[in-house]
Amino acid sequence: MKRIGTFLTVAALVAAALGCAAAVTQYNLIISSTAGGSVTTPGEGTATYEEGEVVNLVAEAEEGYRFVKWTGDVVSIDDVNDAITTLTMYGSCSITANFGVVYDLAIDSTAGGSVTTPGEGTFARDEGTVVDLVAEAEEGYRFVEWTGDVSTIDEVGAATSAITMMGHYSITARFGYAPKVSAGWHHTVGLRSDGTVVAVGDNSYGQCEVGSWTGIIQVAAGWHFTVGLKSDATVVAVGYNEYGQCDVGNWTGIVQVAAGAYHTVGLKSDGTVVTSGWNNHGQCDVGNWTGITQVAASYGHTVGLKSNGTVVVAGWNGYGQCNADGWTDIVQVAAGYFHTVGLRSDGTVVAVGYNLYWQCNVSNWTGITQIAAGGEHTLGLRYDGSVVAVGRNDYGQCNVGSWTDISQVAAGKYHALAVKSDGTVAVVGLNKSGQCDVGNWDLN
Repeated sequence: MKRIGTFLTVAALVAAALGCAAAVTQYNLIISSTAGGSVTTPGEGTATYEEGEVVNLVAEAEEGYRFVKWTGDVVSIDDVNDAITTLTMYGSCSITANFGVVYDLAIDSTAGGSVTTPGEGTFARDEGTVVDLVAEAEEGYRFVEWTGDVSTIDEVGAATSAITMMGHYSITARFGYAPKVSAGWHHTVGLRSDGTVVAVGDNSYGQCEVGSWTGIIQVAAGWHFTVGLKSDATVVAVGYNEYGQCDVGNWTGIVQVAAGAYHTVGLKSDGTVVTSGWNNHGQCDVGNWTGITQVAASYGHTVGLKSNGTVVVAGWNGYGQCNADGWTDIVQVAAGYFHTVGLRSDGTVVAVGYNLYWQCNVSNWTGITQIAAGGEHTLGLRYDGSVVAVGRNDYGQCNVGSWTDISQVAAGKYHALAVKSDGTVAVVGLNKSGQCDVGNWDLN
């Protein structure tokens, strides 16, 4: 009887154990994914897990997509925004791994400024994301426009704008050369911050009659005439016009102007160039130029800086001033009477052409941020705000060694100018016609 009792007791215990095992609760977990990826752990489909069991989840995106989040019955998922996470089984549930399209946004800029927001380089952004854009111009330059894949940019002509990511895009912030002062043969022109213009010096042909100009964003002084670029991309000009150099009233879409001896050059927003005026040396034969980002002009030649950092030149080449076809990595160009100067991105300078007064002896210059070429002298603005000069100095036009806190330089036939950071103007050189009488100017 004792053995029978023991047997019954063991049997009861076994039955109780079996009953407990049968009472374990199990739940179904259904896993799926949207287009653009898959759930690799534990896989997709339906699986059964015990109550309280922790299930590892791993979602992997395909190329061109990224994991967004887990959706569905996600209350027990540790982190719905993490592709690698866990889920604790407290009931049957259905979850989905969601993936989104990712597009690349490549951003760069031309010489004269940079994109500060979001920066420059390549950025991955989700489809539909609105990306803020901020472009900032350097001293002596201005923002012109956004170019490239601009179909979804709010305002291509605004330095502060935004782009909506609906595809892979590559955009460029374009800047234009916009000096505050420009020096002609015997006159000087200054651009105020309010878009008005002042001029002093020889006014024999009315080249200084700019007092009524408004809405100006850049000025250029020719030998005996003055050109102004307006904010609406049109151009105005006054002064000597025997060769039609002032016939620019029908120009539109202009982003920068340059003035030579007797010709005017206009850079259009599409990178092409227009000219008017004297063309005896072919200095106006620029109709086939494309991809230009800056222009410069002098007596008988015209210089164009291309977007790839190379240089094109048209016109008289009697002193080799047009021999710049081998230049590379150039970020600014300047045209003197019979010489051409180029600023490289590394702050060094190159020059070709007439060198009787050593105006082309710039090979040892370093740390230069801006250049200017006068009649027979060359100026370089250094990173520290000081200025260097070489060339003809019979009127003291190269006596710039004491200048400090300079933000921009310009050179005329026999004088040199500099805008200081406070908006005042320094000047040296010949003052026969009053072209140096700028002591009361405040361009800010």
